[in-house]
Amino acid sequence: MLTILGFTMIATFLVLIMMKKMSPIAALVLIPALFCVFVGKGAKLGDYVIDGVTSLAPTAAMLMFAIVYFGVMIDVGLFDPIVRGILKFAKADPLRIVVGTAILAAIVSLDGDGSTTFMITVSAMYPLYKRLKMSLVVMTGVAAMANGVMNTLPWGGPTARAATALKLDASDIFVPMIPALAAGLAFVIALSYVLGRRERKRLGVLTLDAVLVEEPEQETETVLVGAGAGAKSSAAGSGAGGSAAPTGGPGAEGIADAATDDDDDDRMLKVLDPNRTTLRPKLYWFNALLTVTLLTAMIMEWLPIPVLFLLGAALALTVNFPHMPDQKARLGAHAENVLNVSGMVFAAAVFTGVLTGTGMVDHMARWLVDNIPDGMGPHMAFVTGLLSIPLTYFMSNDGFYFGVLPVLAEAGAAHGVSPLEIARASLIAQPLHMSSPLVPAVYVLVGMAKVEFGDHTKFVVKWAILTSLAILGAGILFGII
Repeated sequence: MLTILGFTMIATFLVLIMMKKMSPIAALVLIPALFCVFVGKGAKLGDYVIDGVTSLAPTAAMLMFAIVYFGVMIDVGLFDPIVRGILKFAKADPLRIVVGTAILAAIVSLDGDGSTTFMITVSAMYPLYKRLKMSLVVMTGVAAMANGVMNTLPWGGPTARAATALKLDASDIFVPMIPALAAGLAFVIALSYVLGRRERKRLGVLTLDAVLVEEPEQETETVLVGAGAGAKSSAAGSGAGGSAAPTGGPGAEGIADAATDDDDDDRMLKVLDPNRTTLRPKLYWFNALLTVTLLTAMIMEWLPIPVLFLLGAALALTVNFPHMPDQKARLGAHAENVLNVSGMVFAAAVFTGVLTGTGMVDHMARWLVDNIPDGMGPHMAFVTGLLSIPLTYFMSNDGFYFGVLPVLAEAGAAHGVSPLEIARASLIAQPLHMSSPLVPAVYVLVGMAKVEFGDHTKFVVKWAILTSLAILGAGILFGII
């Protein structure tokens, strides 16, 4: 019964948010609360929620101060050269911009933190997508998949968890997987090329000067799902050129909401404005050194990540904006993003708390493992790779690697399959995992990009599954899995 209720709860959540019948925050809170009652453990709902909130509180704190830190870095112009450099490379060509998004996300992912990757990638690329009227779900989808491939780095999390759970050396798991992961990254770049061609066909290619000089139009946005959909919309009087509406716009929600979103977009587009008052050109190298030091400290684990970003945000605000009114203005400017993301994380804590506390996630995993045909025993590495695709999407990495992977490894060992092969196969689904509703970083991605989570999910899932299968296929082809 718990198995059926677990799958039903997850399916209900995904259907409701993709059909936009509920907001993600409401769905993350109300649906698990309702199913907790169905399970007959409504009296323990408070305990489950507190456990979930407690486990995710450090993540929420990290995201809050990371958003403030990188928001300040955007304000003072740290990323302006990156934006302009990518723009010059892309030459206002949608194809190059989408490919550039994949490459930038992959490079920034070397720090091992998805939230940081998404903040930097969206900060750099959002103005280009907005100015060219490109589909924002293409940006979020490509960035999530590129980060997912790179998330398998030993310091990224999954590899370390697999090594710990199976008592293996992380380098023995990761190093042989490099060819397969490189094939996965190549697949993401090739996919971004295809999606970029669709965007180029839909929008054409503008001149560089037109993109840099043209003022953003005031428009009422409607939802555009997927690349190359051909769905264009514009406000009355926007002209014959039309306006391809990015995902996440207010649509028919009302003129007041549209005006608010347009104002927010205008503020973000000013990242290219060389005359904005928040620029601190004399402090550029200080800010660059502070950011490099912060990322280095995070990789080297000198301090817990929430503490690092708390200190970094305080230092960045104090040095760049020494006057209290200016500091308050910067905090106010980024308060909306902080509230949206932290609120989503705490809502997700309800979902994970109920899923784990009621035992639904354990029953789901055991059911899947128990239903593996005996004839598949000698191919448990392949089976592990396939199972990791849905399991890492519906479960946290901790739940999968510490709860399910040891069971799969034990089943494989009974048929002579090495735990190393099982561990490597377990990494292949990270491109999909990074868009899971249980991953806090994805809310940073969609929040900063002003994309509805349901739209992002509908767009990215199919491509992320193909990317995961490409890595699995490459692993089998190279004899790694």
